[in-house]
Amino acid sequence: MTVLFLVSGVLAVASGAALYALSLGTPAPGSFTRGQDAMWLGHAWVDGRNGDRELATLAARLRDGGVRDVYLHTGPLSYDGTLPTSLYPRAAWAITSLRRAVPGLKVHAWLGQRVDPGKLDLSSPAVRAAVARAAVQVIAAGFDGVHYNFEPVPDGDPGLLDLLDRTRAAVPPGRGVLSMSVHHIEPLPGMSRVGGLVLGHAKWWTPGYLTEVARRLDQVAVMSYDTAQPTEALYTGYVRRQTELALAAVPPGTRLVMGLPAYHDDNLTHHASAETVRAALLGVRLGLGRSGRANFGVALYVDFAATEADWDDYRQDWTAPSGARRVETR
Repeated sequence: MTVLFLVSGVLAVASGAALYALSLGTPAPGSFTRGQDAMWLGHAWVDGRNGDRELATLAARLRDGGVRDVYLHTGPLSYDGTLPTSLYPRAAWAITSLRRAVPGLKVHAWLGQRVDPGKLDLSSPAVRAAVARAAVQVIAAGFDGVHYNFEPVPDGDPGLLDLLDRTRAAVPPGRGVLSMSVHHIEPLPGMSRVGGLVLGHAKWWTPGYLTEVARRLDQVAVMSYDTAQPTEALYTGYVRRQTELALAAVPPGTRLVMGLPAYHDDNLTHHASAETVRAALLGVRLGLGRSGRANFGVALYVDFAATEADWDDYRQDWTAPSGARRVETR
């Protein structure tokens, strides 16, 4: 174990230098919104805590940018995979009000749970069947789609692939959009295995597994935050690498959005001074380069934590029609 941590330390130093190098450069012209952005919304929209005042504030912000999809927290799923209807008593109001306030907006039910021993077990056929039924349940409630979020899921996990196949069969493309928040992609070959040994849980997926997951989905949202990077420059480099890897791994027919950290927790995996919206956007723009991929965007996490500064950075660095201001990270 000591040797493993020493090797990990050497890798961390080497990767830090590489990430700093990736943070340098100037984004290519045209590397800004394609009008395919998204946002995660908290549970307050479906349990009655949010009302018309909060709706007016959010709608004004959404209409001012490129957000076309919102992932509205409707779960969590129970450990057996079922979804109690008592969790979302105001879903109909939220769906109708958001659509009316922001014409063209798609509202997806965000369903998730921890995948740990004694919690949601994706290896269980009964649990997978129950989750697929929950997906049908929220589509019947009026949502435009289902957005899954399961963490942590090991690289290569067959249970998740079977669940996505079951859900796609139950919710065909003409009936609802199927999307998912996905793990980071290993920055270098072999890091998914090393990360699992060091951290004790899944952190990265291989590009091949992401491809298998993504081809079963209509949209993929890479959770490109909680990286433990200590500075904006290193975080920018990390997001650039994630964007490049995701563009290569996600099939052209699946929309790809990169997650932006519009929240401000401080802990071992997230340093609010480093993981900023502006640093993430610079990384996305550098990684996007001259890619002509039209079904690409960013996704803000999360509405109840986003500050006015986060929204300003999103507008100025991503949705500005001139291609955004010049941004430098520290």
